[in-house]
Amino acid sequence: MHVPDGFINAPTSAATGVIAATALAVGLRGARRELDERTAPLAGLVAAFIFAVQMLNFPVAAGTSGHLLGGALAAILVGPFTGILCVSVVLLMQGILFADGGLTALGVNITDMAIVTTVVGYAVFRGLVRVLPRTRRSVTVASFLAALVSVPAAAVVFTLIYAIGGTTDVAIGKVATAMIGVHVLIGIGEATITALTVGAVIAVRPDLVYGARGLRQRLKLRVGGELVDAPDAQPVPAAARSHRGLWITGLVTSLVLAGFVSFYASASPDGLEKVAADQGIDRKAEKHAAADSPLADYGVKDIADARLSGGLAGVIGVGVTVVAGSAVFWAVRRRRTDEPSQAG
Repeated sequence: MHVPDGFINAPTSAATGVIAATALAVGLRGARRELDERTAPLAGLVAAFIFAVQMLNFPVAAGTSGHLLGGALAAILVGPFTGILCVSVVLLMQGILFADGGLTALGVNITDMAIVTTVVGYAVFRGLVRVLPRTRRSVTVASFLAALVSVPAAAVVFTLIYAIGGTTDVAIGKVATAMIGVHVLIGIGEATITALTVGAVIAVRPDLVYGARGLRQRLKLRVGGELVDAPDAQPVPAAARSHRGLWITGLVTSLVLAGFVSFYASASPDGLEKVAADQGIDRKAEKHAAADSPLADYGVKDIADARLSGGLAGVIGVGVTVVAGSAVFWAVRRRRTDEPSQAG
């Protein structure tokens, strides 16, 4: 759902840029509370994983494909504020290095793909875990439904943005019907990927899943004929809960997905591209400012072999994203730990 340059007029793009900048500022402040010894090492990896999986377009209908947006997944794994930052880092890397998503439309893309999917996805997730049984399976089910809802929600918001600032005269009702219809189907793929990923992490390190905190039911003991809460078990020291194994596994998985599996992704246009072509939204699309980038269109310039070119571009993208994301989250985490000493 990467919006290219030319779809949305300048005033509306500028307005969404202000919204995006404000949300990122709020996200940076909120991430200081979310990033701790558990989530901080994971956040950069989550951004890299989302980048990798977004390269895996899957077919959803005749001549149409979809890909992960990742907002719900990021929010559930590392928190909603950090999740907005994760997806925004991915969008920034894609726009600058790979000419994917217009640079003048960066505010639109962050608003729609990072903010909307994260906020809606996490709101649905929190609502569900409050009413479902407090189990790991419930977290997985809630993850599926949250991701499912987040994608058509983003389609609705894009339609609203287009209604305000679209550059072509297209009936908004037709745009809304087409966008929501195809993105409901894409949402099923998003939900499946999100649930499988959250379920896999919960299976090995439930303590690292932000959305699963506090969901363990208290053990009840019968004392004097009455049920009382059992005392909490002593926490495992942080030093004993190494993140290294999960981090390495996640990074290797991301590299394999981007560097090898992406070659087999669907070549059909994604939901927005298909709707834009069918409805005439793309009549005023502009050439990307980074169209001549050495990595434009997820291929390395001057490498003729498509498999090698695309795989190398994917590996570079994962590497750049994990470094950039980790740097951002390390800086946010460090600022949080420095604040008490500065106050004193």
